[in-house]
Amino acid sequence: MEPSEGLRTPLCGLLGCDVPILLAGMGGVSRWELAAAVANAGGFGMLGMVRESPSLIAEEVVALKAATDRRFAVNVIPAATEPGLLDAQIGACLDLGVTAFTFFWDVMPAVVGRVKDAGCLVLHQVGTTEAARVAEDAGADVIIAQGVEAGGHVHGRMPASALAGAIMAHAAVPVVVSGGLATGADLAAALAMGAAGIQCGTAFLATDESFAHPYHKARVVAASGLDTVLTDIFVLNWPAGAAVRVIGNSVTKALDGHYLGHDPETLPREAIAWDDDQPRLRFSTDSPLRTTTGDLEAMALYAGQGAGAIDRIVPAAERIATITTEAKRILAQGVSGSG
Repeated sequence: MEPSEGLRTPLCGLLGCDVPILLAGMGGVSRWELAAAVANAGGFGMLGMVRESPSLIAEEVVALKAATDRRFAVNVIPAATEPGLLDAQIGACLDLGVTAFTFFWDVMPAVVGRVKDAGCLVLHQVGTTEAARVAEDAGADVIIAQGVEAGGHVHGRMPASALAGAIMAHAAVPVVVSGGLATGADLAAALAMGAAGIQCGTAFLATDESFAHPYHKARVVAASGLDTVLTDIFVLNWPAGAAVRVIGNSVTKALDGHYLGHDPETLPREAIAWDDDQPRLRFSTDSPLRTTTGDLEAMALYAGQGAGAIDRIVPAAERIATITTEAKRILAQGVSGSG
């Protein structure tokens, strides 16, 4: 049986993938190796290029194109990027022939319009129904409904399925569910409710090809969803009040349950780790990568509430195969049981 049999949705045709499983554009983690592995296994790959230099974007896009002939998107965050850098990032992508973008956080219609005018697809991740409406009005081709269960930066506070359902009630474009999803049961449930597919972050962070540090991957494997907390203490480099879901560590434990409401202006700037000669500050949004050295335990260890379903580190293709096999079995049982 082909991996896509019984799972293909119109989203697959739009994005050029075989199964409706999207790689989250995790900044630092979703580099070319992981994006290519997901794309070659039939999913949709994304490069996480949040605030990266145009030169690094060029290196990653060239390497990704050499590793796959599948379509992919580049993820940047307009609202969390200095305007001059954002302009250069998008210009570099367009010069390199990038045909799809993923945006997140506040919707910036002018940015959406720029890449749409260049003939590109736009996937926009949102955390509220209002943001979904604004993104669609701006020209987004796909809405990614991110629930509060998600790892990394979390924009809204609704559960993923509830948010997706509310957005689907009014959206005229495909809606993808994201947040705490890591299994075939999650994919089957999303398709059963009428969603176009799912987006996974944590499930792909804990793969051979991800650029996350082995320590981060090991912490995900060892964690359950209950080990994660939503906090805005890791906020340096992002707008004030930007909450993230992380695995609890010494930094969050010291908060004594006061996870939200931190003012970045009052936080000290103390280097605790490094990527080459680049310092990584305590309380920054940086997570430990393959290249990071220092106090990894005190960094932002992003993970969603689906971490409990991740019990080992595997190739990305194996993770996709496991999800699709289980989803097909569940959906087939539903069809046979409905007669």
